[in-house]
Amino acid sequence: QVRLVESGGGSVQAGGSLRLSCTVLGYAHYAYDPNCMGWFRQAPGKEREGVAGIDGDGSTSYADSVKGRFTVSQDNAKRTLYLQMNSLIPEDTAMYYCAARRRYACYSGLKVLQLPSDALDAWGEGTLVTVSS
Repeated sequence: QVRLVESGGGSVQAGGSLRLSCTVLGYAHYAYDPNCMGWFRQAPGKEREGVAGIDGDGSTSYADSVKGRFTVSQDNAKRTLYLQMNSLIPEDTAMYYCAARRRYACYSGLKVLQLPSDALDAWGEGTLVTVSS
């Protein structure tokens, strides 16, 4: 079994920063590649959307709404994916989820943010980010 555990959410004022973490836990952690992991978010009354991810070739990708403000990175030794969020705005308020695709299904050319939800094999329970104006 594998679990993705997110942390780092909280309440901040507009213009502030937060760093989210997502750690892969469980004896089968080796089944997940450091690539093919991403951050998604869902605001109240809205559909889930991709925010930032590490694609199959190791490159990073971002939603247009967060480019220049958010940075995704990973620490392979810690099996942790990060999302540094700067210049936060109220529209960033949402539940943020980490998701991963199994290693055998992770290949160069795969774009994590373009995958449908059921193509991602593991999801965390989410961490709430609230940005006030």
